[in-house]
Amino acid sequence: MLVASILVVFPFCMAFAAVSDLLSMTIANRVALVLVGTFAVLAPMTGMEWSVYGMHFAAFAMVLSVTFTMFALGGMGGGDAKLIAATAIWMGFGPVLFTYLLVSAGIGGLLTIAILAYRGSALEVCTGSNIFLRNLADPAKGVPYGIALGIGGLFVFPDTPLAAWALAQLGGL
Repeated sequence: MLVASILVVFPFCMAFAAVSDLLSMTIANRVALVLVGTFAVLAPMTGMEWSVYGMHFAAFAMVLSVTFTMFALGGMGGGDAKLIAATAIWMGFGPVLFTYLLVSAGIGGLLTIAILAYRGSALEVCTGSNIFLRNLADPAKGVPYGIALGIGGLFVFPDTPLAAWALAQLGGL
């Protein structure tokens, strides 16, 4: 049950955040709460050392302070800020977190360019009222960055400590 929880909760939350941001331009607080709460409960059950566990929370706090400062300055949405921090707790400090931030930024840049090209194009005129594309077509709306964060999180998930532990448990079957 522990392995299943690890392998289901994080990917589901990332996919939910991406779809939610696409459809409503919001990422619900409960997504971040589920990610943090699930990590807090499951990580000790995997045998994670308390010092490592604490460093994961330190990564969460550091990323949250940076992203919330960016939110306060108008540089990002509040849901995005919370999602990045809640995702960081699963990664801790290290290459996985760096890769997540880099991949998410790259995908976010490509997504932004694609949305800007889509807005005002002939394709947007024909498809702009579609429920999945209406927020992308509206120039008054921002970029649903939760899509990039979700894809980035799913990309690096197998390398996170909990996923690596869960996959190792499956390999031992």
